[in-house]
Amino acid sequence: MEEFNGNDQAFTRESLYGTSSEPTYAGVTSFMRRRYSRDLKGVDLVVSGVPFDTATTNRPGTRFGPRAIRTASVTSAWERHYPWEFDPFDHLAVIDYGDCNFDHALPHSIPAAIEAHAEHIVQAGCAMLTLGGDHFISYPLLKAHARKYGALSLVHFDAHSDTWPDADDSEQGVNHGTMFYHAAREGLVDPARSVQIGLRTTNDDVMGFQVLDAREVHRCTPEQIAAQIRARVGDNPVYLTFDIDCLDPAFAPGTGTPVCGGLSTHQALEILRGLRGINLVGMDVVEVSPPYDHAEVTALAGAAVAMELVCLYAARHKRGESGNAGLRCRRG
Repeated sequence: MEEFNGNDQAFTRESLYGTSSEPTYAGVTSFMRRRYSRDLKGVDLVVSGVPFDTATTNRPGTRFGPRAIRTASVTSAWERHYPWEFDPFDHLAVIDYGDCNFDHALPHSIPAAIEAHAEHIVQAGCAMLTLGGDHFISYPLLKAHARKYGALSLVHFDAHSDTWPDADDSEQGVNHGTMFYHAAREGLVDPARSVQIGLRTTNDDVMGFQVLDAREVHRCTPEQIAAQIRARVGDNPVYLTFDIDCLDPAFAPGTGTPVCGGLSTHQALEILRGLRGINLVGMDVVEVSPPYDHAEVTALAGAAVAMELVCLYAARHKRGESGNAGLRCRRG
């Protein structure tokens, strides 16, 4: 644990490593009190927000999601993330990069702006954890990651498949229900090595994705679901996207398109922990909509999921794990 260095560690923190205490009710709310920085030198993992919600088909408000997840994260930023046996911040240099900038008045320019934002970070050799924002943002993020890693295995937690075609297939829309349809058709993801978890809406064309719907998740243990996911993706580069509406509305009311019958927070976290060892190269947590939240429970779930992803990434890439001599992205 890093020595206590006062409040506002988002600005005053000297090291990119370590965990130290700060009052949970005060200070600048970067994700897990990491330093706000745009300097990518020596950085392993970048946390970034994309406050975009104009691709939603129901309730908006996810533009406020990145801020809410950051705020919720500080309630646990003073200690090692439970129940992992190591602190990922002892092994990864992590910064909060702030939010992607784009012009809401020019909606068709936004996908390219998100893609360029991610391209700059990924090509610098850093991994990304992105906080949304509605789920459309995964599409330009996938473009940037696929350019570096090739066709990705998509591990997709959601109530919806997001593989519906646009109403006019001759013109691609900006829609948070169609982006994985396009990602599969364009070869950004390989459906034969991808899996969707928690679905509970109807789409008869699964496009080759393995689907572990909510009913199957409830019939199985988290360990059994995790084993199926690991078997599907193998050692292929994985992009993991977690739509908070994968959780039942009882656990995540603050989202744009809630669907009954979903996963509990416990189930989701246990499944994620069971994925230790997958070749995770990119990740996002999306669809947290604070205007529909209650007591910040959805934002808190989003922050918990985000930290599981940080731990998953660290477990694969931290020093000494899986025969690694050091962190893959360490530079200079």
